[in-house]
Amino acid sequence: QVQLVESGGGLVQAGGSLRLSCAASGRTFGSYAMGWFRQAPGKEREFVASIRWSGGSTYYADSVKGRFTISGDYAKNTVYLQMNSLKSEDTAVYLCAAVRGAISNLKLRIAYDYWGQGTQVTVSS
Repeated sequence: QVQLVESGGGLVQAGGSLRLSCAASGRTFGSYAMGWFRQAPGKEREFVASIRWSGGSTYYADSVKGRFTISGDYAKNTVYLQMNSLKSEDTAVYLCAAVRGAISNLKLRIAYDYWGQGTQVTVSS
């Protein structure tokens, strides 16, 4: 069984920063890519950022580009999301996800095979 566990969420003032972490574990787990999504109350789950381990390519939603940075350590099956210049509209549950096999479009929810439970990020204005 593969498990993804997020940490690092919390309450922060607008303009502040947070760093989320996600650790994957499980027997013989090896992912093709990992990513972050978020879901605000009453809204659809939306793509935030992803990283393709081979080559290290990263992808971002337009709404976070220039403010958020995804990084990770493949050997440790860990991915991070550094969030700077946070805005109230960034408030959501942030979920970590992993892709098992090769996929071209990492911005699609359906591309991901495994999901974490999420960590709450609340940005006060």
